[in-house]
Order: sequence, then structure tokens, then C-alpha cells
Amino acid sequence: MDFQIYGITNLFLLSIVLFCCVCSTAFVQENANSKPQVAAVNSNSILVALLDSHYTELSELVEKALLLQTLEEAVSKHNITIFAPKNEALERDLDPEFKRFLLEPGNLKSLQNLLLFHMIPTRIVSSHWPARVHSTLYSGDENVVRISGKNKDLMVSSAKVIKEDDIVKPDGVIHGIERVLIPKSVQQDFNVRRSLRSISAVLPEGAPETLLHYGGYNELADILVNLTSLATEMGRLVSEGYVLTVLAPNDEAMAKLTTDQLSEPGAPEQIMYYHLIPEYQTEESMYNSVRRFGKVKYDTLRLPHKVVAEEADGSVKFGQGEVSAYLFDPDIYTDGRISVQGIDGVLFPIEEIKVAPVAATVAKVVAKPRRGKLMEVVCGTRMGSFAFASCH
Repeated sequence: MDFQIYGITNLFLLSIVLFCCVCSTAFVQENANSKPQVAAVNSNSILVALLDSHYTELSELVEKALLLQTLEEAVSKHNITIFAPKNEALERDLDPEFKRFLLEPGNLKSLQNLLLFHMIPTRIVSSHWPARVHSTLYSGDENVVRISGKNKDLMVSSAKVIKEDDIVKPDGVIHGIERVLIPKSVQQDFNVRRSLRSISAVLPEGAPETLLHYGGYNELADILVNLTSLATEMGRLVSEGYVLTVLAPNDEAMAKLTTDQLSEPGAPEQIMYYHLIPEYQTEESMYNSVRRFGKVKYDTLRLPHKVVAEEADGSVKFGQGEVSAYLFDPDIYTDGRISVQGIDGVLFPIEEIKVAPVAATVAKVVAKPRRGKLMEVVCGTRMGSFAFASCH
């Protein structure tokens, strides 16, 4: 009897274990099936057609930009219209430097934004070409393209449609266009990176980003990068073992410069040379000097002129009389070779102030906020038939 009871007990326990295993398996399968699944793309989808089309450059970029899932979700909700640049526009016509920028891993978002800027979340065919502004799948600022034209002269913003209704599918349409559409945000990102590279080639690592991204010193960046060769000259001096202190006027100060002060040949360079001190100074070293010696004269790269510094209101003041500037943003950048000190005014040698006392009190013409005053004046008066890219 003991043996029978023991056997029945074992059988009972085994049944419970098997029951639990079955329940657990069913629970796992149910959970797996309950996970949200993205609807599979139909073989007749516009996305499949794009990947298999003659727009090979565009389709490759879509895959590199990891946009397939995003586009799958888009076509599952509504039709889309794709304005596909011809292969030559992406392969040969696009600036090689700009294309390298788009393909860098750190610029994935810029590549995605550029591609989504060519796609509209609605169906547009040539027979019903609505002449108006349309929002794109790109979600940033200024994310619209303008549809215009009629008959055989259809336009998408600045690009001409060269193959209307090239590919038509139930969930979308592809029109071929002659050039790439570039959203302003992507162009701006590229310009910033290009400027950083230009300065990085000649200045110590760290100074470029600080100079451009600190904020409030864009006018100075215009001079160093676009209007003069000062960035190259500074880099050459540093590479030869020299040290520099830059007295950097902020944008508000630079905006007060007049046309007369900027229109003479070499004026931007001469202005900046007077703000370059061929020695390494920090806020602490300069303040200690003026506290100890009163007025201190520093040599500048605009020989033989010197800039005068003295203590004032617990800070360091440069210049004399009405044309003076205070140390406003101390130690913006210091690395032992180059020191950048922000000041709230533009300095001029005392000799020039005596000759032309009106220069500091001329009617103040404030620059347009989105473009440097130096760029406007120099591009308008000095360039002639030649112009930097930033003048356009």
C-alpha cells in the first residue's frame, strides 16, 4: 500500500509540472504575438518600385539613411509623392564636399532631412498639379516645397520636373527632377562644419568650435574665415612657436562700424591686426598688470601701434577716450598658445582717433541680423566681379 501511494503522489506531481510548462509556453507565444508589428510592404508599393528603379543614387541614399522603416510607416497611413533627382544630380552635379558631409556617420540626421525634403505625404499626379506650397515629410523649420507650372513646365521649388508620373503605384507617385532640393537647415549645418574645418586646419584644436559656437562673435568669424587670410596667418604664427591674444569685439560692437571705416582696401585686416597682441595673456594676467602698473601698453600686430589697458570698474578697459572697450567675455578660449578675450567695443589707434574724431560717433547703422555687416559692405564695395561663396 505504501508503494501505491508513493507512485500516485509522483504521478500527481508530474501532471502539475507538465501543466505549468504548457501554460508558460502558451503565455510566451501570446505575448510574442501581441507585440506590434509593422505591416509588410506590398510588392506593388512605391517603396519597392523606388528601390528597383533607375533612380539608383536616391535609393542607395535612402538605405544608407536608414529611412526604410520610416517610409514604410508613412505609406501605411497615406499615399506619398517622391520627387527623385536624376542620378547625375546626386552623383556628378552635387558638390563633392557636400556629398562627403552627408555620408559622414555623424551627419545622418542631415542626410535624412535632405531625403525627406523630397517627399510629400499626399498623392500628386501631373494631371492634377496643385500650384501651391506643400509640407514635406521633413519635420524641421521651412519644411515646404512650392509646386508650380503647368503642362510640360512643371516645377518643384527651384527644380524642373523632367519625368512627370515616371512611376505610379497604388500608394504613391515618383516624378523625376533635374536637381537636388536642399533644405536651409541642412545647408546651414554644412556651412558651419565647413567653416570649422577651414579654421581647424590652421588653428589649435578647440579654438574653432569655441570661436564659432560661443555666441555673439559671428562678425569676427566672417573676417577670419571669409574675408581675410587672418586665420591662416594666425595658424602660421602659432605653428612657428609664437603666441597670440585676440581681443575679440562682439557682434554688437562690430555692427556699429560705418561704411567709411570698412570700404578702404585692407580695412578689415587693419582693424583686426590692432586687436591681435603677440603675447599670451589671460584675464588674470592682464588684470594683475593693470592693478600693479596702472596703464599698460601692449604691442599689436598693427605695427607700430600699441593698445593701452587700464583698470576700470573692477575690470580691464582697453583704448582711450570715447573709443574704448571693456573686457566683456573673459577667457573665451585659452590653451597656452592662443587666448581669446571678448570685448564690447572696436578699438582704433589713438593717432587715427585724433585725425578723424567723427569716426566713433558716425550715425550707427545696424547690420541685418542674419548677415554680417562686414560681409555686406565688402561684398558690395570690394569684390567687383569676384565674390566669395558667402557673398551669394
